[in-house]
Amino acid sequence: MEDKASKVLVKNSQDKIELLRNSDRCDKYDYLVAVGCGAIGGIIDIFLVGSPGTSTLEKWSDEQVDKTVKGFAKAVGWSPKDAQKSNVASAIGFLEKKFKVNYDQRHTADVGNLFNMNTRNHHLMSLSHSPDIVGLFFSILNQFTSTSSFAAGGQLITISTDTFELQGKNFVAKIFSGIANWFGHIMSDIAGSSGSRGNTGRGAGVALPFYELFQFGKFGKFSVEKDKQDLAVIATRAFQEGYDFRFGLATAVPMIIMDLSIRLIWALRRHFQYEKPFKECIPTSQHADLRVMLLLGNGTLCVIDGADAAIRSGGNFLAMFTRLNLIAWFRFVSLVLKEICIRLGIKEVLQKELEAFKRVNDAILLYLAELEKTDVEAYKREVESYTEYCSLIEKTSNEETLNMALILSFKQLEIEKAWDGDFDEFMNHRSNHLVFE
Repeated sequence: MEDKASKVLVKNSQDKIELLRNSDRCDKYDYLVAVGCGAIGGIIDIFLVGSPGTSTLEKWSDEQVDKTVKGFAKAVGWSPKDAQKSNVASAIGFLEKKFKVNYDQRHTADVGNLFNMNTRNHHLMSLSHSPDIVGLFFSILNQFTSTSSFAAGGQLITISTDTFELQGKNFVAKIFSGIANWFGHIMSDIAGSSGSRGNTGRGAGVALPFYELFQFGKFGKFSVEKDKQDLAVIATRAFQEGYDFRFGLATAVPMIIMDLSIRLIWALRRHFQYEKPFKECIPTSQHADLRVMLLLGNGTLCVIDGADAAIRSGGNFLAMFTRLNLIAWFRFVSLVLKEICIRLGIKEVLQKELEAFKRVNDAILLYLAELEKTDVEAYKREVESYTEYCSLIEKTSNEETLNMALILSFKQLEIEKAWDGDFDEFMNHRSNHLVFE
């Protein structure tokens, strides 16, 4: 009996191993790894990220951004004296002068008192200052049309500015100039202004990608001490307290650690435990079990982050908002939506459409490559000769002149006739037949 039982257990174990080898399904260890890595990320988020102004990682991320700004400034021509090489304010000042834009209004008076704005929030309210596709679009638009676009009071407001002309002799060159100008100006603002950094302050950087869209959230009544404020006001106040791109980098650290840890453990286990070749252990989204692990790990991080923010805020929604890891929450929502699309087959349909477009594009490129080999001048001469013969044939008035025109065309185009001698005599002999070469 014991032998039979042991054989059954061995067989079941082998079946489980084969199941894991041949299908993307999570087992209990996968779930434990995902939750454990998510919990580690959550702990890092609680104790090292926290909120703007009190974060340990914020100091590190600020330093990295400062180094990047100085490196970029040197790459585009900043040549400071020895005493100024470590001065980020000097680098920012250089970039501000080099990449001037027409949409850099800073105060309420600069926008004709249409809405309230100051130096602490103008990088958020000005849509062209956003480091994303929205910011790029409005920056190009504002530079081309000499306007400035803002999000204020849940509305899109555009004002006219001084005439601004992009460099470049043609449209494409001007577009390129506008993109370079937008990026350069973003780099001049990402670490704060030269004035604020020169006064030993942190300064107001630029917002996280798509964070500016919060300003259109004119809904909700959230408690902030004794006041009730909507989401747009909460987001603006959080930005003013330091929840900018630099702090966003700090919030990304626990998520990156969690993500890489799960991928590493998944790959090692797949290779050493299930003896998969290395090429099948690359942690991509094609593996359903890895996607589930990442989803669970990210969800664990978000639960810990949300619980910490809710407890420490004491009912103050602004304090809670500043402690939320928006990067992790955005990642979690995107993973959920992506998995839903995969499970419903939406992604497969879109993928097939994309593959079809790729094949069409490849065919067009191949056709264009063949066209490039064409001798255009020879083609023109050939077309001209055909046009001349067509004109000659159109001018014929009877059958005799038509025959003469056709025979002349045959000779000049060096086309071999399908018969010998006179056509009528040739066709009178039954043994003859037309030969086309």
